[in-house]
Amino acid sequence: MIRVLHVLDHSLPMHSGYTFRTRAILKAQQRLGIEVHGITGLRHTMPSAAAEEADGLLFHRTAGQASGMTGLREWREVGLFADAIERVVEDWRPDVIHAHSPALCGQAALRVARRQDIPLVYEIRAFWEDAAVGNGVTRAGSLRYRLTRRLENFVVGHADTIVTICEGLRGDLIARGTAAERITVVPNGVDLSLFGTPPEPDLDLGRELDLLDASGRRRPVVGFIGSFYDYEGLDMLIEAMELLVRYHPEARLLLVGGGPCEEALRRQAAESPAAQAIRFVGRVPHDQVGRYYALTDILAFPRKHSRLTDLVTPLKPLETMAQGKIVCASDVGGHRELIEDGVTGRLFAPDDAQACAGALASLLTHPGRWPAMHEAGRRHVEDRHDWARNAARYQLVYQTLLGLNAQPRLGAAA
Repeated sequence: MIRVLHVLDHSLPMHSGYTFRTRAILKAQQRLGIEVHGITGLRHTMPSAAAEEADGLLFHRTAGQASGMTGLREWREVGLFADAIERVVEDWRPDVIHAHSPALCGQAALRVARRQDIPLVYEIRAFWEDAAVGNGVTRAGSLRYRLTRRLENFVVGHADTIVTICEGLRGDLIARGTAAERITVVPNGVDLSLFGTPPEPDLDLGRELDLLDASGRRRPVVGFIGSFYDYEGLDMLIEAMELLVRYHPEARLLLVGGGPCEEALRRQAAESPAAQAIRFVGRVPHDQVGRYYALTDILAFPRKHSRLTDLVTPLKPLETMAQGKIVCASDVGGHRELIEDGVTGRLFAPDDAQACAGALASLLTHPGRWPAMHEAGRRHVEDRHDWARNAARYQLVYQTLLGLNAQPRLGAAA
């Protein structure tokens, strides 16, 4: 059995897209017979023991606190993280260390991998300097941006092999000088054991949210379920609702989640002529998300055009297809990798409220086209984005790396 130690920024029981992808990876690898542990750095902020189990997965934690000016603080953070990783390695003896972005995880893992002579896989889910720009934390070309990019390049150059989640990231790495044969794409996926059977609509919840008409029938509902960051384009979606209700007065917009832009979005919605058609739910427990999916007809993903959204594929459109819902998304690179316009969903020009409203209106006007889209979307997820299949790509990466070792290390699992 191969043993793999996953080095992570944070993990369950914290909830984020990052932790849900991690859970899916580790669970799928377990089903393949791979023995997995995880270890998180100082960015895992939920108090916990030195090691804890979450959803049947074991995660080790890094203790301590890093302080100092920018740069020095991160250097100390990497040192504490590397020390914690090394303690787990010496006790458990993994065959492979698999670090996941950001680059601080990769740098800490690299130190240990070289000292302990263990192959290192580095997986890039997004370039975090671009994510920081998308979140409004920094600007492109700033000192922080350049330093983060340089550290990322260093880890990529020294890891034994690279994994990315999409062709956009792979292409950018190749443009930076990384050999194509060093990169494996393991696309975002869906655990169909969790998303494969959509629940029936909860009509009491629908009535509470005013998603039913006077006769008790469901109104047409456009939804967004996720984090409220600026790059998601939710301000443009609210603007589009003003146009949409002119053609479909019964349409409603259901916004589930929260984040940095929530307060501004609520103000914008309250001032909109379509205010009566917009519902904010706030954050909901992960095990309740399916109840809100069930009340929607179309999930809208109006991401703004940026380097981040062009390079990175999101997870939510895949979950939407698995739930048997229609996807309507902006025509940015990350969406084009997942959605075939008119077949598995609809694409519209980014940063254009009128184009968004037009695409939504067209879908609502022609519900007879939905069953074919439902079927095509579900088939796309099953064929290309089911974690039960994706995990086999990791197994091949690990086996290839371990085949390069002349002799197994003492204490390593058979």
